[in-house]
Formats: sequence, structure tokens, C-alpha cells
Amino acid sequence: MKVELLYGKGVLPVEVPDHSVLIEPRYLSGLEDEKQAVLGALRYPIGAPPLRQSVRATDKVAIVISDLTRPTPNHKLVPWLLEELSHVPPEQFVIINGTGTHRDQTREEFVQMLGSEVVDRIRVINHHCHNKEELVKVGVSSFGCDVYLNREYVEADVRIVTGFIEPHFFAGFSGGPKGIMPGIAGIETILTFHNARMIGDPLATWGNMTDNPLQDMAREVNRMCKPHFVLNVTLNKDKEITAVFAGELIETHDRGCAFVKEHAMVPVEERFDVVITSNSGYPLDQNLYQAVKGMSAAHKIVKQGGAILCAAECSDGIPAHGYYFEILKMRRTPQELLELIHDPTFQKFDQWQVQKQAVVMTWADVYMYSSLLDEEVRSAMLKPVSHIETALEQLKTVYGEQMSVAVLPMGPLTIPYVR
Repeated sequence: MKVELLYGKGVLPVEVPDHSVLIEPRYLSGLEDEKQAVLGALRYPIGAPPLRQSVRATDKVAIVISDLTRPTPNHKLVPWLLEELSHVPPEQFVIINGTGTHRDQTREEFVQMLGSEVVDRIRVINHHCHNKEELVKVGVSSFGCDVYLNREYVEADVRIVTGFIEPHFFAGFSGGPKGIMPGIAGIETILTFHNARMIGDPLATWGNMTDNPLQDMAREVNRMCKPHFVLNVTLNKDKEITAVFAGELIETHDRGCAFVKEHAMVPVEERFDVVITSNSGYPLDQNLYQAVKGMSAAHKIVKQGGAILCAAECSDGIPAHGYYFEILKMRRTPQELLELIHDPTFQKFDQWQVQKQAVVMTWADVYMYSSLLDEEVRSAMLKPVSHIETALEQLKTVYGEQMSVAVLPMGPLTIPYVR
């Protein structure tokens, strides 16, 4: 049986055993008229007045967007927002790229994300979580830290956040509050949000919003300086908009999450010997750091001692920025990494991604198909493969000719779980 995994900006055809189980979200067609759907949502929002009538021409408006690692279609959403707010002069806007701890985007990347017309007319800035001068304290979190957010966001008269809702491997779902926390938070706040206790909580997992400490903290931080309006969308595998959710932050996000949960979470009867997964293709699969999400999705349904085959192009490398790769090299085994990260004296940003990866690697072997060098993959405690079909043949010697195989062609856009 031939399947196509989302990979880079295209697909990766793979031949798998005929008895393999294909697991995908229920396919939803793109909206017939995306623009009218978005404008309609802005004019008839959830739990909030229409956006246009809420914004004066003299207001300073901050629009927070997700960075290049997310497929949020801001090249559509932002121009439509600006059109709806055409009574506000261009110089009154600032677009803040919610990088969290990720690298800055270049001007060329901003053009890719927003279109040249927006970048030429509107001031677009990167958020810098380490720069205290660009941050302002807005409160103290009950989770044990001061809360710092981007100054330009806090000082704006009108605060808008865009986003894309999908299952998330520790916050339950992305979108909504996550655009602000951690998107435009300070490093001290982000480190608490991602500390070992929070990430290790069993309720901090795919699709769970009940007593999830990550989602609870994100919402608490948002309440300290709440966006006046949220514009979130859901997408299909072709990156077409399938639904629009706009209005008051919490009610809007709850509705969007319920919509995604209905078609993206798929039950299975039992775990599999081998799970093949993608990392949803570009932009999510542009580095190994992000590819942990695909591994984590597969972890939900692979047997203990089983094998995960993850296909992620990693066109942006490991990546070079941050401490993810440095932490991976601090210990020799996944279990030693977990012990390091759970040591109360250890704190380093990016440790949360290593923690999630180490949990997966203590459960199953992880094989990586990517554009990375074999030595880079091995340095990350993963097993490089040059052909997925060859790896499958070799795994038959471990699990038998009739080994059970599941395939997640869309990676973490599908969240399987054992019923």
C-alpha cells in the first residue's frame, strides 16, 4: 500500500505493508469564500462587539501573529484585518511577531508571511523575550513567577491576536491564549511555563483542556493584559481555512478547540509495534526541534519497546539557535536527560522540548528520515534512516512479518489515542 506523508513543501510517497492502519483527521473542505467568512466573523464575533466599531481612528493597534514555524495564514488574515480597520491610519498599527524563544524573522520572511504590501505599509517587529527594555511587568503568576509581556502590546489601545488552532502536545490545543503566552512573554515567564514540573504533568497533553497547567497558566497570563479581540482559524492538510473563530478570547478559543477535537482526535483499539509519522510538512517540519511534535503524536499509540519512524525535512537544521541541541548532548541516555531536567537546580530554555523527546525515547526507538546528516541525528539520540521502506523491512526481524503498523500521514494534525 502506498501512502503520502506530508514532508517539506510537498509529500513523501512511502510503501507500507497492506495491513497498515491509516490514521487521519476527518477531511474538511476549505471554505468556499475564505475572505467573506473571515470578514463575517469580524462583524459578527463571539462574545464581543464587531471589531470595526470597537476601534477608533486614533487608536494605536497591536496585532500579534505567530512566527514562521506555524502555518497560520497571516498573509490572508492580516490584510483582511487591515481592510476591516481601514479607518485607522497605517502608522497607528504595529504587527508583533510572536517568536517566543525562537529566532527573529528576516524582512524576506515577513514578506513571505504577510505579503509585501503589508510589510511596506505597516511596522512589523520581532518579539525579543530576553530584552527587558522591550518588556513590561503586568502581574505575578500563581504558578510562581513575575509575568512580563511585550511592551508595545501592553501599551496599545487595541490588542488583537491571530492564530491557528490544532492539537498541541502539552498545552492541549494551540491558538487562543498561546499567541500571547508564550508568544510575546519574557524569558522568566516562559521558563516557568515550560518547567519540568509543568511539562511532566500527565494532564499537560494532546487535546486536554481540563486542569491542564499549561493552558491554565496561559489563560491566567492573558487575563492580566487581555487581547481585546482574537481571530483564529482551523486548516486542512492543504492549508485551506476550514472554519473561523473570532471575538472574545476564552469563549472563542473554547469553541475552536471543540471543533478541532471533533475531527482531529481519532481513537484506536490498541497500540502498534511501529508507528510512521510526519511532522505535518512545512512550516512545522523545518527543524528537528519542532519534529518532536510528530514523535509525541506517534508515542500516543506505539507499544512500549516499539518503533517510531518520523519523517521531517528539517530544512532549517537542528536549528542553530537556542539550547535544544546543547542539552541533548549533556547526557548519554534519554533517562539521564530526564534526571537532569528534573533536577531543581537545572534550568535552561528549550529544556521542555528535550524533556518531551526524552519521554518518547525512553518508551520506543525513534528513527528519523530527514535532510539532516546522519551524525546530527545520532547526536540527538535518534536513529537515522535513508529509506523508510528499508527500515520497515529491518524492523520485521524484530517484530515479525505481521508486525502491526500505523501511519499518521499528517503527523500531529491527527491525534490518535487508545480507546
